[in-house]
Amino acid sequence: MESMQSFFPLAATLVGYLIGSLSFAVIVSRVMGLNDPRTFGSKNPGATNVLRSGSKAAAILTLLLDAVKGWLPVALVQWYGKPYGLEDGTVALVGLAAFVGHLYPVFFKFVGGKGVATALGVLVGISGILGLATAATWLVMAYFFRYSSLASLTAAVFAPVYYIFGDGVAWYMRKEILLATAVMSLLLIYRHAENIGRLVKGTESRLGKKSK
Repeated sequence: MESMQSFFPLAATLVGYLIGSLSFAVIVSRVMGLNDPRTFGSKNPGATNVLRSGSKAAAILTLLLDAVKGWLPVALVQWYGKPYGLEDGTVALVGLAAFVGHLYPVFFKFVGGKGVATALGVLVGISGILGLATAATWLVMAYFFRYSSLASLTAAVFAPVYYIFGDGVAWYMRKEILLATAVMSLLLIYRHAENIGRLVKGTESRLGKKSK
């Protein structure tokens, strides 16, 4: 019985990672006959770089699918996990695994994107209000400054703060969720190291700029 109790969380975490490893920027670009996003612009397989191909439809589809792959594993655990002993700890692990899968996808030689949409999907799966607050932060920053990277960095910094305030005193009882959110935020910042350098130098590409 104890072995089964440890099996289910591990299995759920592995499935979360495999779902996260589906690089939809590459998949959507191939299906729609576009250039591989790893070969132009920032070379990042994400929705923002797909947008630089000139196809808004491909970029929107990539964004939605990348978000869904973060949301789905978390939602499934929360909907159906309790009979199998899957509680907040597994929710945190599965969400983090899906996010790491996007960063380091096993199906694409561990070369993945920066995880913004997938992280947002995970946050929506944890709490709709948390996801909306984080998305609103991204949208406001992107609208006024036109830098996807700056918007993503700001949203990453605020996401754990939103979780603490949004969950009230209950966040202390769900420390695993807070830890997973904080780790995702740190990884997002780490993955944007080059963008931070370009922002400082004033050479960062703005949203909507087509790659040459």
